[in-house]
Amino acid sequence: MAHTIAVLDFGSQYTQVIARRIRECEVYSKIYHFATPVEELKADGVTGIILSGGPSSVFAKKAPQPDPKIFKLGVPVLGICYGLQLMGKMLKGKVSRSKAREFGLGALSVIKPGRLFHRLPRKLNVWNSHGDKLTELPPGFDAIGTTDNSPFAVIEDRKRNFYGIQFHPEVFHTERGVDVIRNFLVRVCKAEQDWTTDDYIKQSIKDIRKKVGKSRVILGLSGGVDSSVAAALIHRAIKKQLTCVFVDNGLLRKGERESVERLYGKHFKIDLRVVDASKLFLRRLKGVTDPEQKRKVIGNTFIDVFEKSLKTIGKADFLAQGTLYPDVIESVAIDGNPAALIKSHHNVGGLPDRMKLKLLEPLRELFKDEVRAVGSALGLPNEVVWRQPFPGPGLGVRLLGDITKAKLDVLREADAILMEEMKNSGWYGKVWQSFCVFLPVKSVGVIGDERNYAWVIAIRVVESIDAMTADWTKLPYDLLGRISNRITNEVRDVSRVVLDISSKPPATIEWE
Repeated sequence: MAHTIAVLDFGSQYTQVIARRIRECEVYSKIYHFATPVEELKADGVTGIILSGGPSSVFAKKAPQPDPKIFKLGVPVLGICYGLQLMGKMLKGKVSRSKAREFGLGALSVIKPGRLFHRLPRKLNVWNSHGDKLTELPPGFDAIGTTDNSPFAVIEDRKRNFYGIQFHPEVFHTERGVDVIRNFLVRVCKAEQDWTTDDYIKQSIKDIRKKVGKSRVILGLSGGVDSSVAAALIHRAIKKQLTCVFVDNGLLRKGERESVERLYGKHFKIDLRVVDASKLFLRRLKGVTDPEQKRKVIGNTFIDVFEKSLKTIGKADFLAQGTLYPDVIESVAIDGNPAALIKSHHNVGGLPDRMKLKLLEPLRELFKDEVRAVGSALGLPNEVVWRQPFPGPGLGVRLLGDITKAKLDVLREADAILMEEMKNSGWYGKVWQSFCVFLPVKSVGVIGDERNYAWVIAIRVVESIDAMTADWTKLPYDLLGRISNRITNEVRDVSRVVLDISSKPPATIEWE
């Protein structure tokens, strides 16, 4: 990319949202550890830096700090929330603890639009989340925006192109927040808006051909959006050098194997090999109840199956995966990084030394909605492109407790009913995800005149833009009632259906 905007991560739950908003403005962004050396940023061609917010206080003993040389790199810097306080403190201003934490919506008054608020209203509703505030400007700075709680809610050093904002422009609640970010990118950083789907596809095809050469590539195809788009992109680049392996791990949804065989093997004419490894997966998962351990077992077994598949496919040099940018970021646990490891991902972290395969991950720089755009541009059908996300470990992380085939069958039947009702009602395409969770508890129910002591199924339906945050969906009562009635009536081993009304954060979308 001609221009890269670096987002230094100080542990904010919104760091990925910042990076995503930048890309919405058609500018390439990349998230870096907060202490990334200036030399690395310079080598990457960084033309602007954003300091994310974070949970720390600048007064904490181990408060995360960037390489101080970023302020001498000669590129614009924008500090958000903690980033503003950090900038103020490092550039010889004064930061103090607020008497009351400012959280939630507030009113911003723009004193001077400058470049940051070009063509924006003088009054904006903004989202705040901070306990400290700037009380004395660093030399060279002017205040260009205020709130009731802070006379220095927005600061500017026009000469050096340094900006600081106390609120969060990246979140949905902030009025015209994306426009503030766009002004920083275009009017301050002079960034070219060249991060487009077509350009990405052309560049990716070149990169894949260059990296792969005449080698063969093996790809684990799940039928989900990520692996499907990865397969289409790689197939566009190297054609018959790609072989896709679909693994029936016993953790699939109802009819999933047949659907994949029909769509990819027959319709797209991709070299597709189907491996039934369900017994192997279930044997290795027997008695495993810890969510992280489940993911590791499933991930390691996938690798073993791929390794064995090579013997029937012939020599291959690359293993392709549909790893996305959020997968990479969520799985990073760098020493000293304030952003905690949320969960591990089965397709992130490299391959064992014994496996003589190199990784090919053409989507690892993309967010989910960018992947969908690539899939559409490559000609994939809507049923694939707009399929709801499905975790790599499959139903293994939607079945709480120990995993058995009998429990999986119960979950499969319940989930199939939910999917059918969501699609028939038109709600499937309106939400981010909808799925059933098998709870390891039993509840008394009644079927006819018989007592039915059976399992409990939870329904999880959420709305989201990029899975970084999510809210539970308020489905119509009649639809919820129909789903519940069908599950309890048609799935013999279910006596009760409950609804998950947790948002992310504090909950995650998946239960495990």
